[in-house]
Amino acid sequence: MAFTSISFNKTLVPAGTRFSNPNSVSLSIKGTTFPYINLQSRVPRFQVITCAAKPETVEKVCNIVKKQLALPEDSTVTGESKFAVLGADSLDTVEIVMGLEEEFGISVEEESAQTITTVQEAADMIDKLLETTKSA
Repeated sequence: MAFTSISFNKTLVPAGTRFSNPNSVSLSIKGTTFPYINLQSRVPRFQVITCAAKPETVEKVCNIVKKQLALPEDSTVTGESKFAVLGADSLDTVEIVMGLEEEFGISVEEESAQTITTVQEAADMIDKLLETTKSA
């Protein structure tokens, strides 16, 4: 999917600027007319790629996080819950990852473990690891 985006500040666009179609621009500054500038579509610079983990994976991760952090049973932990907001320090996060490894029978590399900050990120990583071990 390609996007083209143009934005101008009204005070900076000369009065003689003319937009004949969204793909070209003609400028006229102080009586000098410049040729049309053709705009090319570009792929967005950043794309967000999400891997939605299975709901049962997210639920298991929520329960493990609650257990590791000794949270009350009625406390709300969702996919968007951040470990730090739930009160986890770096040692708690390591213990959460160890609990996840034990529960799901996976091994998480240290670099991956350090990037996990939310329940959803943990669940996504688990599903991805489980998928790669199935296909191997």
